[in-house]
Amino acid sequence: MDLGLQGRVAMVAAASSGLGLAVARALAGEGAHVSICGRDPARLARAHAEVAACGPGQVFSMPVDLTDETAAAGWVERTAEAYGRLDIVVTNTGGVQFGPVDSFRVPDFREAVEGNLLPHISVTLAALPHVRRNGWGRLLMITSESVRQPHPESGLSSVARLGLLGYMKGLVEALGSAGVTVNVIAPGFHRTPILDQQFGVDVEVEIAKVAERIPLGRVGDVADFGALVSFLAGEQAAYITGSVVVADGGNTRGL
Repeated sequence: MDLGLQGRVAMVAAASSGLGLAVARALAGEGAHVSICGRDPARLARAHAEVAACGPGQVFSMPVDLTDETAAAGWVERTAEAYGRLDIVVTNTGGVQFGPVDSFRVPDFREAVEGNLLPHISVTLAALPHVRRNGWGRLLMITSESVRQPHPESGLSSVARLGLLGYMKGLVEALGSAGVTVNVIAPGFHRTPILDQQFGVDVEVEIAKVAERIPLGRVGDVADFGALVSFLAGEQAAYITGSVVVADGGNTRGL
């Protein structure tokens, strides 16, 4: 299926590893020009090379700490200057500390909001003038299945990320007439490097335990996740806006 992304300009935040990198690779594979950012310059350089090898489009990369709203806006402006337009903006962040909600103090919640909610808003606010000007655009916000099903062991994520849903709904109304769709993607467990860090030497055993709780019996493949986000960025998804698309193997039990 041709998604109509050839020559489009896409930005993917926090794309030096994991789900962000998978999305950047998929968009590049569809022929888009892709701008990526990440905090670690060395890891970002490796990601740049990976993404560039996936398709014919150009790749731009810039080290950015997304908790710095000025730096986040600077990445958006540098990308717009480099390509003359922005079509697709994929916001994304790193993870949060694990633990039950009653194990954290106010500074922990403040840090979680600053690290996992506000970067979405910083990048989006900087990108809005550009996507509005086009009369066509896709805003895609990667968060977590915890916005649909709070996890007892992931209290910070369940609290800090929920605000993104209200922000997304407000944008749907504000941007509909400009031809810009806005959606949230809520991934469950996927095999990313963060799982290896979290579980250490027992990673395979622990992932098997996680998989037992998931109706499909496995964790997700990041390449499949990248393809999903690419579809939502494509022409065929023009009538999908204001949605929370859950990709968790059926782990969310709520209606």
